Amino acid sequence: MNLPATLLSTAVFGEALVDDFSTEQVVGGAPFNVARHLAAFMAPQLMITRIGNDRLGQLVRAEFERFAMSEAGLQTDPIEETGRVLVERGARGGHRFTILPNQAYDFIDREAAAAAAGRAQAGIVYFGTLAQRHERSRAALAGVLEATHALRFLDLNLREGQFDERCVTRSLHAANVVKVNEEELQALFGWYFQMKPEDPPLSAEEVHASCQALLRMFSLDALIVTLGSRGSAYFGADGQVLHHRDNPAPPFIIDTVGAGDAFAAIFLLGKVRGWALEQTLARANEFAGAVCAIPGAVPRDLGFYDRWMARWR
Repeated sequence: MNLPATLLSTAVFGEALVDDFSTEQVVGGAPFNVARHLAAFMAPQLMITRIGNDRLGQLVRAEFERFAMSEAGLQTDPIEETGRVLVERGARGGHRFTILPNQAYDFIDREAAAAAAGRAQAGIVYFGTLAQRHERSRAALAGVLEATHALRFLDLNLREGQFDERCVTRSLHAANVVKVNEEELQALFGWYFQMKPEDPPLSAEEVHASCQALLRMFSLDALIVTLGSRGSAYFGADGQVLHHRDNPAPPFIIDTVGAGDAFAAIFLLGKVRGWALEQTLARANEFAGAVCAIPGAVPRDLGFYDRWMARWR
């Protein structure tokens, strides 16, 4: 899909929630991480989500204010609570997550969401799968997609127990560009090509062929696979394949939380700013690595973005 010469906004649809560590509450949600990064780079964006009329909702609103984000797409639910994920720290630095059901972001209103997206004249719509687990928010996403002819960017973001194959298939059919990690790619291969975990590993040529088959199956423009510290791979419908591995490694890694969201945000920023594809992918990889060197998915100090804006101006 060709984008308009001037993009007025990126509509980001999905969950804004709070990771509850019992001793600390941290605002998150993959779509909200992406929206905040875009806002920090002063890229026009509209976050479409729903929060509760509660204390955690105020934490989310504070992040809208901190990043100078419009609340035109922010809905408040009079009954349901702001999205919350219970996080238990493991003995060896790992975490156990419990994503609570029936949260405010499960009840995004279709009419209000579609109207907000229409007013924003979005050139890109970002969406994932978690906010599609309830029929109300699924309908709201459908309304947003119907309200605009924008490019549709799917960040699959599969969360255990929060999706089914039907949701994934529907999302892939709705998308133009899809981003997955390696585990998610293997899940797609298993569903659509009957590949099993015990099967012999695919060769590089077989992986490429399977990715091209996915592009054709769902009429996608592009499929992006993030590979952690090994960079990323881009597969285009025109047969183009780009690998990015030679990016400066972060000096150290605190955690990898939010690295995929950081990558997605910079990929979208590159679309908005008209960067060359190779440059966009290189910058997305490098920025994702830098986010691994800070605690959490989004920096607490907005000065973090200054050097990137200076380099990319």
